[in-house]
Amino acid sequence: MIGWAFLVGAIVSEVFATISLRLAVDEKRWYVGAVAGYSIAFVLLALTLANGIPLGVAYGIWAATGVALTAVLSKFLFKEPLTWLMGLGIALIVGGVLLIETGAH
Repeated sequence: MIGWAFLVGAIVSEVFATISLRLAVDEKRWYVGAVAGYSIAFVLLALTLANGIPLGVAYGIWAATGVALTAVLSKFLFKEPLTWLMGLGIALIVGGVLLIETGAH
């Protein structure tokens, strides 16, 4: 169970880092958040793997959830587009991760 908590932390850290990277375009101090967020994300992902979650499952969930959350947050924070086609892509990513997860058991 702790492995899943580490994975959630890795996802949140990665999304924070990616949003920070976007914010750094206007304010350079956000690069600190990007570096810290990515560093924490990788450490937490390593702890996820060390706690028994298979690499394919952990990385798939980490990457897919990060992409989906970043796309949605970008729409609200930066007024970037989130079209129905992009939504379909997110749904396909989520579906693919679910298939990987169920296939791992």
